[in-house]
Amino acid sequence: MSQPRPGDEQPPREDSESRGEELPAPSPPPGTGKGGSGRGSSDLAAAIVPSPPQALSINELQQITDDISKLAIAHEIVLNSDFKLQAPSFSPKSLENIVKETLHKAFWDGLEEQLSASPPDYTRAIQLLQEIKEALLSLLLPQHNQLRSQIEEALDMELIRQEAEHGALDIRGLTVYVLGTMARLCAPVRDEDVRGLQSLTDPARLLREIFRVLDLMKMDMLNFTIQSLRIPLQDHSIQYEREKFQELLDKLPNCLDHTREWLCKAAAEVSMSSSQPPPHPAVRGSPAPCSLGAVSRSTTVPSLRSVLDRGYMNLLCWEPGQKEYPETLFMDQARLQEVQVQVNQLTIVAAVLLVTSGTCGSTLCGSPEFVARLKRVTKVLLEGLSCTRYAEALEDIGDQVLQEVSRTLSQLGYPSFPTDQRASLKGQIKNIADKGSAVRRLIEQRIHSFLSLFISPEGQNSPKDFPKGLDSIQEELLEVGHRFGRVIHHNRQVFGPYYSGILKRVLLPDAEPDSDSDSGMDSF
Repeated sequence: MSQPRPGDEQPPREDSESRGEELPAPSPPPGTGKGGSGRGSSDLAAAIVPSPPQALSINELQQITDDISKLAIAHEIVLNSDFKLQAPSFSPKSLENIVKETLHKAFWDGLEEQLSASPPDYTRAIQLLQEIKEALLSLLLPQHNQLRSQIEEALDMELIRQEAEHGALDIRGLTVYVLGTMARLCAPVRDEDVRGLQSLTDPARLLREIFRVLDLMKMDMLNFTIQSLRIPLQDHSIQYEREKFQELLDKLPNCLDHTREWLCKAAAEVSMSSSQPPPHPAVRGSPAPCSLGAVSRSTTVPSLRSVLDRGYMNLLCWEPGQKEYPETLFMDQARLQEVQVQVNQLTIVAAVLLVTSGTCGSTLCGSPEFVARLKRVTKVLLEGLSCTRYAEALEDIGDQVLQEVSRTLSQLGYPSFPTDQRASLKGQIKNIADKGSAVRRLIEQRIHSFLSLFISPEGQNSPKDFPKGLDSIQEELLEVGHRFGRVIHHNRQVFGPYYSGILKRVLLPDAEPDSDSDSGMDSF
């Protein structure tokens, strides 16, 4: 394993070996991780567990939630190289933060009052020392036997209680030992935090800061564990995720309803696009039994792969709020929606550049610097906007494009743009907001065709032929393609058997189970 950089997860200084291959605790959920693009485990549980639950006890629901949480964390570790657990943070003015700060202040003010009393009351301090001891022990690796014995001896709680009863408790001496142990265990990135504690003299404030730094150290250890798990998890993630999902399916037999609906819709589209009669009218509606949507034996049955590929590509056109995401893709919903947003933005960027090139010709658009400026301006004005706000953004983009055109023509010594051409260019850019725009549809079709090459089992490498008219967004499109392909490739490997079973029942309801003979179907 390569040495982590400062600020990354780092092992304790006493030992750099991994802590084993157990999954980290299911809390906090993946949604709180840095770089996390998946859904939090609570969201997954809410989406997968039926409401109201079907004869499930509280314990069963809790077990299902824990299983989903572990599955989501393992999935995130494998697919998100930047994934880190982070402590939850609240807005300074939020109710949660106000309540937390109020309770913390009351607790630490109470501790200060106890220690300032005459004689001092060590009740709360002893409780804190017990928690500090447990925190230090939790940071040890299995081979830290000697250090474990030293901590047990130095923080002997029975002895500490006896010293407190006789007024002989030396809190300063105990905290000095704690700081020394923290310095031995912490990652290099925490050295400055630990050194900062050594200058504190007020015992109440020192204990408070010790807890703050210990929380950081525990998070470092969790993230080091995650880093250590990444490689072994990648080797076994397909089998692990499939087994865990099957366990959920055994408890919740109806947790593939939305997946079935998604595949039925794709099957109907593939059948219609190949000039075949639609599988069955019911396919277009709400979730239906597997037998609905079956294709007659007299027609050519779409291949499993073509239907699944169509389903995957449909994710790039998903309309939020109108239908539920397939259960098998819940953990990647946020990740895929980010890809969808990028694809929409790249479509607008490429369309703007295409209509500008058509109006201005090679005089301007043959200049890489001019194209780069237009691209940068367009991307900035689209940043953070939903597709519903593209119309107003394209108004501003049109104005900016005309400014760039006028400035560049002036710099090159050419006459200014005629008024009618200015109006025409701005109108064409404005029309890109219409989803039915011929230019937008052409660009979108080419982008989707290009991205479809990344989702096939053989398409993990960059395609050699780049679509015409998309050279200006080649770098961004390749990056999106690799992200999209990586998610889909992993999903196909994990859930392929489930997709195969659903599609065989949809496309060939009368066929013998597991029989592919004369079906025209291929494997995933």
